[in-house]
Parts: sequence; structure tokens; C-alpha cells
Amino acid sequence: MASNDSMGLISGGGVLPLEFMRARERNGLTRIVTVGIKNCGVLEEVKTLSDHYEEVSVTQLGKLIKIFHREGVKKAVMLGNVAPRMTIADLRLDWRLMKLAMKVKDRRADSVLGAISDELGSEGITIEKTTDYLPQILLREGVLCGPAPDEKQMRDIALGVKLALVSGGHDIGQSVVIKNQAVVCVEAMEGTDRCIRRAGEYTNDAVVVKMAKPNQDLRFDVPCLGPGTIESMKAANARIVAAEAGKTFLLEPQKTLEEALKCGITILGVDRSLGETI
Repeated sequence: MASNDSMGLISGGGVLPLEFMRARERNGLTRIVTVGIKNCGVLEEVKTLSDHYEEVSVTQLGKLIKIFHREGVKKAVMLGNVAPRMTIADLRLDWRLMKLAMKVKDRRADSVLGAISDELGSEGITIEKTTDYLPQILLREGVLCGPAPDEKQMRDIALGVKLALVSGGHDIGQSVVIKNQAVVCVEAMEGTDRCIRRAGEYTNDAVVVKMAKPNQDLRFDVPCLGPGTIESMKAANARIVAAEAGKTFLLEPQKTLEEALKCGITILGVDRSLGETI
């Protein structure tokens, strides 16, 4: 039975949609209608915890809207790994997305997801800021675990902050890897974890910096750190990861911090003003 209290979840893969499910009582959500994106690895637990679950192809915007209308959804969040599949060309779009594609100036994540959010808004479905529903897992400022960075490492972090904001401003990627004031790798569509592992092919003891975009749309694509990040850091012999405080989700916080401590990895929350010091 559809309800006026129904909250929508557009779910991709990864644990972030599950974090949202676990926070439903904190957020006072009585009914969650989840639309999973096919072939994006939606977790089984997300499906079973949903009060109503259906799947659509990444190209079926019209079907997604119909489901939300039928289930009485007026507000929704978009969480999980979806963006790359929605921005690559060579997709067979439904008529709704085809119409939308003619209005979008490019296939960057912000352009595509922003246009989809606006289209949902025109149908009376508001896409909400994900940070409003998950404040408890936002990274705080300061050293969360591991040894505090020394002066040389802080210079690398400051450079990383400055360059990550430039990269994010062009919607290229949110992460950069720095060693001795040199850029080792810049994230693109492969994501942070693969970027870190790629950096490990060239050097070790590098600094990883991940920042929200200068004009980050908090409705989607908010930066995340989690156990996978720590595994990649370990594989690349990187020892410090710095991310923007208040605008980065720390996934599975206890597990992530425990793994980082075990590996001797420092997790640091920073402010973007640090980039102005270099």
C-alpha cells in the first residue's frame, strides 16, 4: 500500500545505501521504497530491508518515476555506485532520458545527475541531500587514527587539497596522490581505490587526498572512505589518507578505523582552506 510517508531510495552498489537503511529509525522513516539500478551490485541486505523493492535499468528514468508515483514517493535520496554507468555513452536510453540527454551539455557526472534530479523535481519528487540523512558518518576534522603527519607530509597534503579541488572543479575526480610535492596519480572514472593502487605501481609512502568538489552537490556523489580504501592503501604501501571534514562519508567507521590502525595508516579530516597555504 502506497503511503504519503514513503521515502524513496535510488540505490547503486556499495555499503552507503545500507548505511541509509540502518539510519531509518534515527531519521524517522516509516517506509522506504527502493529502486535498485540493475548490474550495479545492489546489496541483498538493502533489498530485504526495503519496504518495497524494484529494479530498473540505468537508462529507465521513466520507469523509475512511475514506480515512485505509484508508491507515493515525494522525497528520495540517491546513494551508491551509480554515476559511472550513468555517464558513459553507448547506452540505449528510454524516451525520457533521450529527451533529457538533448538538454545536457556533456556527460559529466554532475551534469547528468543534476539533470536527472531536476527532471524528478518536475514530477514532484525532490532529491534530498544525502548528508542530511547520514550526519553520523561524516568525517570530522583532525587525526582520526594513526600517527599525526609531519611537516613534510602536511606540505604534500596541502598540495593535494589544492589540486584535488581543481580536479573536482572540472569533474575529473575527487582524489590525488602526492609524493614529495610531485603528483603521482589523479583519479578519473576508475574511482579512488583503483587510483591509489595505480599510484602504488610508481612509489610508496605517498599521501592520498580526497576532497569534495568546490561546488559539491550534496544530493549525490559525496566522497567516501571505507574498508576498501584501507585495503588499497595497504596494497600501495601508502600511509596517509586525508579527506575533507564534514563532506566525506566514513563508511563502516569502526571496521575502517580498526583496519587502518592495524596497518599503521593515518586517517585525517582536513578543511579545504589548507590548500590556500601552498
